[in-house]
Amino acid sequence: MTAATHSTLFPQVPDSADAVLEGLDPEQREVATALHGPVCVLAGAGTGKTRAITHRIAYGVRAGILQPSSVLAVTFTNRAAGEMRGRLRQLGAHGVQARTFHSAALRQLQYFWPKAIGGAMPRLVDRKIQLVADAAAACRIRLDRGELRDVTAEIEWAKVTQTVPADYALAAAKAGREAPRDPAEVAQVYSLYEDLKRERAVIDFEDVLLLTVGILQDRRDIAEQVRAQYQHFVVDEYQDVSPLQQRLLELWLGERDNLCVVGDASQTIYSFTGATPDHLLDFRVRHPGATVVKLVRDYRSTPQVVHLANALLAQARGRAADHRLELVSQRPAGPEPVFTEHTDEVAEAEDAARRIHDLIASGVPASEIAVLFRTNSQSETYEQALADAGVPYQLRGAERFFDRPEVREAGIALRGAARFGGNDSLLDDAPDLPSQVRAVLSGKGWTPQPPAGSGAVRERWESLAALVNLAQDFAAAHPGATLGDLVAELDERAGAQHAPTVQGVTLASLHSAKGLEWDVVFLVGVAEGMIPISYARTDEQIEEERRLLYVGVTRARERLYVSWSLCRSPGGRPNRRPSRFLDGLRPGSPAVAARGTAGASGGVERGHGSVAGTGGAATGPHAVPRRTRRVPARCRVCGRTLTDAGEMKLMRCDDCPSDMDEGLYERLRAWRQEQARRSGQPAFCVFTDRTLMAIAEAVPDDERELARIPGVTMRKLRRHGADVLAICAGREPGGDGAAD
Repeated sequence: MTAATHSTLFPQVPDSADAVLEGLDPEQREVATALHGPVCVLAGAGTGKTRAITHRIAYGVRAGILQPSSVLAVTFTNRAAGEMRGRLRQLGAHGVQARTFHSAALRQLQYFWPKAIGGAMPRLVDRKIQLVADAAAACRIRLDRGELRDVTAEIEWAKVTQTVPADYALAAAKAGREAPRDPAEVAQVYSLYEDLKRERAVIDFEDVLLLTVGILQDRRDIAEQVRAQYQHFVVDEYQDVSPLQQRLLELWLGERDNLCVVGDASQTIYSFTGATPDHLLDFRVRHPGATVVKLVRDYRSTPQVVHLANALLAQARGRAADHRLELVSQRPAGPEPVFTEHTDEVAEAEDAARRIHDLIASGVPASEIAVLFRTNSQSETYEQALADAGVPYQLRGAERFFDRPEVREAGIALRGAARFGGNDSLLDDAPDLPSQVRAVLSGKGWTPQPPAGSGAVRERWESLAALVNLAQDFAAAHPGATLGDLVAELDERAGAQHAPTVQGVTLASLHSAKGLEWDVVFLVGVAEGMIPISYARTDEQIEEERRLLYVGVTRARERLYVSWSLCRSPGGRPNRRPSRFLDGLRPGSPAVAARGTAGASGGVERGHGSVAGTGGAATGPHAVPRRTRRVPARCRVCGRTLTDAGEMKLMRCDDCPSDMDEGLYERLRAWRQEQARRSGQPAFCVFTDRTLMAIAEAVPDDERELARIPGVTMRKLRRHGADVLAICAGREPGGDGAAD
């Protein structure tokens, strides 16, 4: 789920510009107050980039520095644009345009077409695959279903990289692309596809950008009119910009430099569509005076999840890896990631379904759990396993919430009740807004208890239940609100595509999970041939697969389960092995030395002509000191380099012999349980099992020896050091420190 829908509560609009800045960390505040000139925000996963840029826009608007109608914020998906509009609305920044590149360009193209071209604008086709099929047939080239999809993707890539059909073969070879058919055949289909569009008077989504670029290049008067309208630009997910989108952005800007870009090269996972992180990494080359702000404080994930994510990127190579950000978790400790091997995919799915069933039974909402896989074809096995376990689920990438038939029907019913509710007997015994919504939706299939099983009936109920929950939160935030007020809220949310939470475990591909987060994530099928995918052969393709796994890891807030299977079907030949990306990270795997440079720390770099991310200590009053590079940890028994978080705490491999004092370990566990009971926090917030094991193996004599044990922070040393040392010395603990 998105951060915007993590809670359906309705926050109060800040009462002043300064109030907009409250709650931001020093680096986020730097972003929010840097309102002039070029600004580049390098934002790691979970560091609050959307929060920073929406507060930047809202602060500028509320302070009177930015005119709302002069700001254009662009991103890459309707969902992300809707989330941005929703947040800006909550911050009191009305009138700001937040759109995708395509929707912003389409509005301009529709407006200027009569003036620039004349006549009616061609019809926009939603899906180009049928046109591609017709073009292939006209060329007498037979394409199966998979080839048709892949040739369509090649045409899209060619257009966003501004490659004409005659140049396709050479451009594809230069880019290292493996064409689904002979490049000459792809070029032939591409050429005839363009001819068919002209004959049928239609355009595709890529044409929207190409035509807008063409008009702005050729018609200076129109370009100046657009530039007079928009004077401040914000671009989210800048690492995903294609050459065509970058050209459009340059034409929007003209000679000005009021541009703020936000991105993370380590989350570049769409290069197959023409996206490239070069525009992000070269920002200071194009704008030497730019301010660069690095966000590395991770508010999403526990230290255990963050450690795994950092370790995964530490093995990466290439230009994006040279600019990686080392995240620093701001959350309390959580459980270690769980790595599991299975005999086959069915067993892997059944184990995940059992664990999910138990998590839901323990109180974890189904909507806070996700199963992420590399390809959509893996979904069916997990759908069946979850259905067999009686666990509700939803497929990511399916129909948008406000487009669902039951949601549209519910909206009509609520609007009718708001208008004529005084004559509706259903509402006679409904004294408040939530009970009125429940009464209206009961006629559409909502019941207090969910229906048994899964499928269409359950999905319909989940949609209606989401509206009921939204009504409860809305009423709590707005006492005295009426059905009419709720209907107006739903209309605004529909326009922003700001959907309420739907209960159900999310099934999604790693690509479609980008930008989302859950309390619990199951990363499944993490085996060679699946991730990295079998057709990833070049170094660049392999590194993109690593970044894709990194995106998956960083979706988890608290619990992370990583699994793989040795074969596809029960009884099959066990010829698979875990993904190479897990080497050195999962228990028992061979160590892999970290490559490249240490990750960049957070802070602010003022414009002075250096290349972004390549040097320069953090400066300014809010700078975060650069972290020193750590010396590799080695097993004290066999000397092997340790990368697993649990092994690093023990300072030995899991399978090396332990010299732990079992009696001491049990006394420490009993003491920890009492500390947790007093503080009302989970036991691992005092010390994790691994840290207690490390203490029981080391048996420290003084604070200096205790402080050397990973997991014993200075804060915990001050709070619990005396007790732990007393227990190690065989004495009764005397303090009563509280848990972190």
